[in-house]
Amino acid sequence: MNVLLAEDEALAAERLVKMIGDYDPSIIISEQTDSVSEVITFLKSGKPIDLMFLDIQLADGKSFEIFNALHTDVPIIFTTAYDQYALKAFKLHSIDYLLKPIQKEQLGAAIEKFKRLKMKSALTSEHIQSLRELIETKGTPFKQRIVVKAGNRLQFRPAEEVAYFFADGKEAYMVTQKENRKHLVGYTLEELEKLLNPDDFFRISRKFIVRADAIAEVKGTMTTQLEVRLGHSSEHSLTVSRERISDFKRWLDR
Repeated sequence: MNVLLAEDEALAAERLVKMIGDYDPSIIISEQTDSVSEVITFLKSGKPIDLMFLDIQLADGKSFEIFNALHTDVPIIFTTAYDQYALKAFKLHSIDYLLKPIQKEQLGAAIEKFKRLKMKSALTSEHIQSLRELIETKGTPFKQRIVVKAGNRLQFRPAEEVAYFFADGKEAYMVTQKENRKHLVGYTLEELEKLLNPDDFFRISRKFIVRADAIAEVKGTMTTQLEVRLGHSSEHSLTVSRERISDFKRWLDR
């Protein structure tokens, strides 16, 4: 079986490739990419492919844009960080979808479903429109609670209690507004950026995501950068990276 895998997060792609290989070593990853444009180029090349694993959000847009550019009858298993209930209806129109973080049982069930169906059914324009409406609808849910690790226990904090998230090596932490305490979370900043409501949260740099109502003021620095100051003291200097300043200002001015 020849497979195309499209995933814009390097660690998630690496993990999925390994899981596929562990489940069925006969599956060949014929093409691996992180963008809509490269998927389109590959499909236009006419190279044979049996199945596609498509992340809904790729580096240059949402994967359903692929089907605006061309017609394909290759079956698809979608991967997504969106809440499973938001995509419940769309599940009827694809082989399956895998909710991140992907579990090996989910992956195995999706592959076996594909094998059972042995189909190459076209994804119609009606199906693509259904997906577009589901993802872009105002009712699309974002994370309301954040699960945090406390020793060998798992707890949760409401999203409105968050002041900011920060990355420390491969780990990510949240800092609360009232307690000003940090907690280890089970997501990367890249995953959180997709899961959190963009009206409330903004990624100011590679290392930090801040919550709007935790910001007390924004101050310019001598180096033309912007410094975000919170309503309480912080152990971190929250500086907006230069390439994000324009987007940050627009976000603040909503």
